[in-house]
Amino acid sequence: MKELLVKDDVIVENMIYEIRGQQVMLDSDLAKLYQCKNGTKTINLAVKRHINRFPERFMFRLTREEYYEILRSQSETLELKQGEYSKYLPYVFTEQGVAMLATIIKTEVAEVVSIRIMDAFVYMRRYFKSNNFSNRLTNLEIKTLDHDNKIDKLFDALETKKQINEIYFKGQIFDAYSKIVDIFKTCKNELIIIDSYADKIVLDMIKNLNIKVILIVKENANLKTIDIDKYNEQYNNLKIVYSNDFHDRYFIIDRNIIYHCGASINHAGSKTFSINILEDNIIKNSLLKEILLLIY
Repeated sequence: MKELLVKDDVIVENMIYEIRGQQVMLDSDLAKLYQCKNGTKTINLAVKRHINRFPERFMFRLTREEYYEILRSQSETLELKQGEYSKYLPYVFTEQGVAMLATIIKTEVAEVVSIRIMDAFVYMRRYFKSNNFSNRLTNLEIKTLDHDNKIDKLFDALETKKQINEIYFKGQIFDAYSKIVDIFKTCKNELIIIDSYADKIVLDMIKNLNIKVILIVKENANLKTIDIDKYNEQYNNLKIVYSNDFHDRYFIIDRNIIYHCGASINHAGSKTFSINILEDNIIKNSLLKEILLLIY
């Protein structure tokens, strides 16, 4: 299966369905992709052990009508006996649910499959938008919506919301690291990082940025003077400011956009945390004023 996925012989996009206004995947399809030896039983047991991570917006059970609709789209039939619906009706996972599932399923192909599935969801969102919901999605007919322009606005809002507010669960170390790097790369002139517990990891993240970087850390920080001196000998774009006034972490982009980060950079992904943009102008301006007074 790992080789098949690499060769694109397995089309994950065809396993994504539109149910209750959400894109979802069947537990049985996920079990096949993850090569679970006991099929959906493996997934069910894993979810049961971590049930608090799977609210209904992450995972829900299909109704008989919803399942029949999927089966009709696959040109298959399934006879469900009266009184046995709860036994046979499958669970489906939303994109968030699949992302969460990827953190608890341990198989040889889990990593490559998880990446492939996430790519498929991204592709289907783009397909969904570009076709204005009027075409068929993975052979499952979608009802025509009244106002396509509202759908475009909805997707734009969702994409913007994702850029502004994101959550990373325990174990998503690279995803969190990559997000922070991407935030730093949006800076054109000056980047201010407030992280009391920053260490040499932050130096790796900023060394290729052709901008001025100001790092505010606490006194007696993890980042040693020798680390800073050696760094500036080569890159010479870093200014250190020592302060014990900050508890939270912030990234200030060009004195304009302020990100609040719930975890220290060197611990991002070790526990669940979120990254948010401060949208309240009063709060943002007050914080920025305090920061600039400290620096200058």
